Amino acid sequence: MKRSTLLNWLIVVAVVALAAIPVLFIEGEFGGADGIAEESITESHPDYEPWFSSLYEPPSGEIESGLFALQAAIGAGVVCYYFGVARTKRRFAREAAAAAAAAEGESDRPQPVDARDS
Repeated sequence: MKRSTLLNWLIVVAVVALAAIPVLFIEGEFGGADGIAEESITESHPDYEPWFSSLYEPPSGEIESGLFALQAAIGAGVVCYYFGVARTKRRFAREAAAAAAAAEGESDRPQPVDARDS
């Protein structure tokens, strides 16, 4: 097995372990920052009223999680697309510069002299 293949598999195992260890071995409720902030505000200011309400309230937590995952996927797609386009533009610019340098180098190269011409 090549070293790079082994390294890739070790990275995959590390990522899976980072995701699985907290779920398997840490007990307790996984809550978001929104819920904690709401509890804190309710305790300190019981008469607080929000400035606005959501435009769309999903019917269940699963749908809300799915919409959040969709939003994250779209954002990741946009960011990855940008990096791919930027990398491709750089590669094409390097190739064009190398081709121009090669073409310029061929025209500046002295032509071989044949001994019979002198």
